[in-house]
Amino acid sequence: MKQLFLIVAVFTIILSACGNQKKENDGNTKTINSSLKTSDSGGTEKLTKELFIQKVWDYTNSPKDWKYLGSKPAIIDFYADWCGPCKIASPILDEIESEYAGRILVYKVNTDQERELAQVFGITGIPAFLYIPATGKPVMMSGIGQSKEETKKMFIENIEKYLLVKK
Repeated sequence: MKQLFLIVAVFTIILSACGNQKKENDGNTKTINSSLKTSDSGGTEKLTKELFIQKVWDYTNSPKDWKYLGSKPAIIDFYADWCGPCKIASPILDEIESEYAGRILVYKVNTDQERELAQVFGITGIPAFLYIPATGKPVMMSGIGQSKEETKKMFIENIEKYLLVKK
């Protein structure tokens, strides 16, 4: 009888923990998605395949020739709602976008919803970040720092190195 009670108690705790985790995840998902804008008025913009082809690169018509369609340098954050490091990077990128407003664009691509875009860039791990200069070839990097400060520093260094290069 004690074993049965113990099994039921453990099972109940596990189910309760899973339910709480789901609620927390749903809350975080809303936080990430609510910060995504779909206009040109500034802010982080979520890209679908169609928007990517219009604003970044039409890889369907020129799959071997990179031709950036934007007028400002950009960062594309390849993420997924379930990814812990992606949830850490998202608000930092929002800060970066505000600090560099008018100088760079920040886009986000949900790799679960836009699998073709992830495949085009060979994304095998997330978060991954594509740094796109106004002219020249893009640079792909993945991962984040061990703290918010390190991650923000990484973004700023890469922006200065790859996107805002003085000629």
